Amino acid sequence: MSEEKRIMSKIEQAARKWLEERGVTIEDIAELVYYLQSKYHPNLQIEECIRNVDRVIAKREVQNAILTGIQLDKLAESGLLDEPLQTTIKNDEGLYGIDEILALSIVNIYGSIGFTNYGYVDKEKPGILKYLNDKSSGKCHTFLDDIVGAIAAAASSRLAHRAANTE
Repeated sequence: MSEEKRIMSKIEQAARKWLEERGVTIEDIAELVYYLQSKYHPNLQIEECIRNVDRVIAKREVQNAILTGIQLDKLAESGLLDEPLQTTIKNDEGLYGIDEILALSIVNIYGSIGFTNYGYVDKEKPGILKYLNDKSSGKCHTFLDDIVGAIAAAASSRLAHRAANTE
């Protein structure tokens, strides 16, 4: 069955919808993949990046991370978490690493190259990650920025493995 004709589960549909509702498109994530991989793949096209992002999001554990992270961000944004967790998540405090731990569950799917890709985009904050880290919007993206970076890192790793014929 071709990727285009694949039937999405309700969970995958919800994960994709929630990403879009929070201002993140598949193309935004694909641009991060291109940013990470274009110097290693001179003929890389954005369509290949989109395909790899789609395949990563097709994995149930990624969908679960998306839904969990976005839900926690929305609860914090609405002030619905108990203290001290409310303030910790709302302010994206530096020593709160659970957002990164959730993201690493995504990165881990495609091996160690994903860790370096994730660390790099997490530090540099290119593209959509700059928007997600902008606290002036009033939105809480404590989990989402890491999840988006992790999806891009995993898709980059998938692309690299496929180019090396190791997947």
